[in-house]
Amino acid sequence: MTYWFAGQLYIDEPLPLAPSDPALAYGASIFTTVRVYGRTLEHPLTAWKAHCDRISQSLHFFHWPQPNWQQVIEGAQALLSDYPVLRLAILADGTELITGRSLPPNLAQQQTDGVTVWVAQGPQYQRSMPRHKTGNYLPCWLAMQAARTHGARDAILATPAGEWLETSTGNLWGYAQGQWWTPPLDSGLLPGISRAQLIKALGPQAVASIPWTPDMVGQFECLAYSNCVVGLMPIHTALLGNIKLNYSSTHEGLNALMRMFYLPSMREHNG
Repeated sequence: MTYWFAGQLYIDEPLPLAPSDPALAYGASIFTTVRVYGRTLEHPLTAWKAHCDRISQSLHFFHWPQPNWQQVIEGAQALLSDYPVLRLAILADGTELITGRSLPPNLAQQQTDGVTVWVAQGPQYQRSMPRHKTGNYLPCWLAMQAARTHGARDAILATPAGEWLETSTGNLWGYAQGQWWTPPLDSGLLPGISRAQLIKALGPQAVASIPWTPDMVGQFECLAYSNCVVGLMPIHTALLGNIKLNYSSTHEGLNALMRMFYLPSMREHNG
């Protein structure tokens, strides 16, 4: 495995991090996951600046030191030729750790057919400090593992009152009454970068943002989630206890939303 740590590239070597480091002991880190388009950090869909800005804001919130950002760029550039997806983590002392991975298998097919999700209900699936993407990602991981036992690709996290918030990996989108809906940030979810890109592309007035109650989720014609790795992922089935909620994975709204996400950035990239 090749990774970058504290200004140095490592190839098939153990991570030089003490077992007592707060990042391991307490999950004391801030991270983001970047899909690198065109093998460059400058591509608008890569959204490199947005990722760095979000990390920087969280570091400021926790009163942790900023990393050497030039060193971070060097590390990302050292890995992007081999990996289309980078995970950038900044530890509590400002040290950077960058790892890489491949795109999810069968991504294009899943984006065409849609996927199944499982609605996670219970206190063990409640995220702490949802406005910040910290290394303590245990509730999301637990929800994802449970979803897989139900044959689902991802899990939907919900409030104690049953309002849908987000999936364990992305932000939710639903289409009804001729427009798109997404849960509001103040309901307790991560402010996703792809979510912000889509709202900008659609226009703030074209997106309704209110809590997703149990009654509301049954009214959507189609459903999807977004994140920086998959872009937009249609959902054809949501498993809610013993109930199966079915949604269209071929709805024209999904195709239109996909175009809204990609085309403005591609025009900007092509100049």
